[in-house]
Amino acid sequence: MTLEWLTRDDGLKDHGLFGMERFGSAAPSVVYDKRAVEDPRGAAVPGLYAAWIILNNPAQYNSYTTDMVKAVIAGFQRASSDREVVAVVFTAAGDKAFCSGGNTAEYAAYYSRRPNEYGEYMDLFNAMVDGILNCKKPVICRVNGLRVGGGQEIGLAADLTVTSDMAVFGQAGPKHGSAPDGGATDFLPWFLNMEDAMYNCISCESWSAYKMKAKNLVTAVTPVLMQDGRWVRNPLVRTDTYVEDGEIVYGEPVAADRRQAAKDLIAQCKTDFAKLDKAVNDLVWKFTNLFPACLMKSIDGIRAKKKFFWDQMKFANRHWLAANMNHEAWLGFSAFDSRKATGTAVIDFVKYRQLVAQGKLFDEDFAAQVLAKPKP
Repeated sequence: MTLEWLTRDDGLKDHGLFGMERFGSAAPSVVYDKRAVEDPRGAAVPGLYAAWIILNNPAQYNSYTTDMVKAVIAGFQRASSDREVVAVVFTAAGDKAFCSGGNTAEYAAYYSRRPNEYGEYMDLFNAMVDGILNCKKPVICRVNGLRVGGGQEIGLAADLTVTSDMAVFGQAGPKHGSAPDGGATDFLPWFLNMEDAMYNCISCESWSAYKMKAKNLVTAVTPVLMQDGRWVRNPLVRTDTYVEDGEIVYGEPVAADRRQAAKDLIAQCKTDFAKLDKAVNDLVWKFTNLFPACLMKSIDGIRAKKKFFWDQMKFANRHWLAANMNHEAWLGFSAFDSRKATGTAVIDFVKYRQLVAQGKLFDEDFAAQVLAKPKP
């Protein structure tokens, strides 16, 4: 009996758990692409690659379906075990979004009021975050658009972030029936002071890429708008430091009276990710010129602090998130999924609190009183 089936054509063993069967090109899917490392002159380096793991669901802001979560897990394991791969670039298709989190249409249609099923899904989600944190290659999150909700959390799990200056970041759980327990409540207290971490998790406000840089939450911000051969910074965001109500402010939205002019300017520009991709390639090249074992030991030493609280809470969070699919998540995801028909993405929170204060039974009649009706 021979063991030839255990080896590749070049005589080396393949330690990957998955082949290419998990990946695809038709949305919704995840694309796995090995791209040659480039030197500073743009020349490809033979035999060395960056593994690009690309969320491919742009019509739904690259929200991840159950099958996409499985593919991300497969992608990180494949990249981790590939001796030719120097680094992983975690990104998404299109120019509007890196990821808006879990696919709310799937949540509303299938997982709502099926807590056991959602618990199984959360096992996959946890494995996805573990796959990022356990990857034996540096992980760069290339943010090509909004990164919110679960998308923000899987991005925070990456080692470094480079971002388009048109991107926005934030959490939305308490507004849509969940909690940012996919990593944000674990990671943010490491990254920010406790007050900022608290506000970021519960305010459901979006932060600009420039504000994220000011808070030291991303490594680099690059313009992506091009007009007549020149780069244009995001005109919707103030990039000067100023004082407002006695507070030093940076990276906040422009005044309301300037927003239409900013939108008009954006409409005149084209989107070009050349600077963003150069920032990614520069990091990959930097990694290429470091001892790989020393590099990963250094990265794992930092990751261990992120993983400590993630590992403490991921199973307890999994059980709560599953149980919540019978409660507020059912209402929140239903409201968000029906937003086109009703004109609103949220429930009537005042009515909800009034019914809770009255001790009303949480049933179909309760739901009918807080969910918006379809527009005539």
